[in-house]
Amino acid sequence: MHRLACRLGFAASLFALAVPPAAAQEGAMRGQASEHGMVVVDQLLAGLDHPWSLAFLPDASGALITERPGTLRLWRPGTGLSAPIKGVPAVYGRSQGGLLDVALAPDFQASRRVYLSYAEKGDDGRAGTTVGYGVLAPDAAELTGFTVIFRQMPKLSTGAHFGSRLVFDAQGHLFIALGENNQRSTAQDLDKLQGKVVRLHPDGSVPDDNPFKGKAGARPEIWSYGHRNQQGAALNPWSGRLWTHEHGPRGGDELNIPQAGRNYGWPVATHGINYSGFAIPEAQGESAPGTEAPVYYWKVSPAISGMAFYDADRFPAWRHSVFIGALKHQALIRLRLEGDKVVHEERLLESMGERIRDVRVGPDGFLYVLTDESNGKLLKIGLKD
Repeated sequence: MHRLACRLGFAASLFALAVPPAAAQEGAMRGQASEHGMVVVDQLLAGLDHPWSLAFLPDASGALITERPGTLRLWRPGTGLSAPIKGVPAVYGRSQGGLLDVALAPDFQASRRVYLSYAEKGDDGRAGTTVGYGVLAPDAAELTGFTVIFRQMPKLSTGAHFGSRLVFDAQGHLFIALGENNQRSTAQDLDKLQGKVVRLHPDGSVPDDNPFKGKAGARPEIWSYGHRNQQGAALNPWSGRLWTHEHGPRGGDELNIPQAGRNYGWPVATHGINYSGFAIPEAQGESAPGTEAPVYYWKVSPAISGMAFYDADRFPAWRHSVFIGALKHQALIRLRLEGDKVVHEERLLESMGERIRDVRVGPDGFLYVLTDESNGKLLKIGLKD
């Protein structure tokens, strides 16, 4: 495992906007220095209510944006932000809970299925992460026939650590990266779905080759376990493998490549300590027998969220990098990769003072970033020509 210290516009763009200020509050471009020249930041949209996730629609038709209080909206270049899309399920909107990730089905152009993850309240008042899909109407004004395909059970959260991210692989499997509901020991319990990556077919059924299918005392949905609060996941375009990252407690945010049946340590192995300053009670140290070491970790937690691999041609200097948002450290982190090894870290956008919730690569090769604020923004990021 490679360990490093923590402190290490484009006017003709496909997504350039000409939106009335009341709808989008488009901002002037700003420049910031970086290792590869000036980073240009273009504010495309403001006034979002704690936006959480972004998914680009095909054919340059805009992007879906989730807002944590429970609204899904469509942003269209040239026309701005839609009214809330109808048909979105009710969410548990307490603390970290609410409407979370959004992902398009691999066959979206034919099925128009949109997948959502969200916090859902149970009968006893506690909550867990739920995933389902609806069909986006041709005018994008409604999701019809919303169908739940997965519920995190048991429901244990009182408002914390839901995760969650949704990723489809090349074979069409759906991976769901989950938090442990702030119930540490459950991440090691194979009869519970807290602190797990699960792997499903798009209809919610369990693939026959899942590592725990048919094993007594274990949930068949589980792909990997021993995770804390996973708020980033993406498919590596060079290897085709899933990567996830998770919040540590006080220190110990980490980046992993979850493999079938493997244990990623939490809470028996961690590079962090409790918020009180004392050791995690269950921890045996930074490593423990039978657990996997992270690919990379931060001894001081940036509070990471959102993740995107850069494989576009527009900015060659960024190729073979993965970009990760930081909430507490209010930055966009760029990690340069050699294979599966992180060889360098760079911090971008630190001077902006914005909590970065999500980051995606647009079809035009620019980065698109959501800021987690009551006046949340959509930013377009590139390098100056």
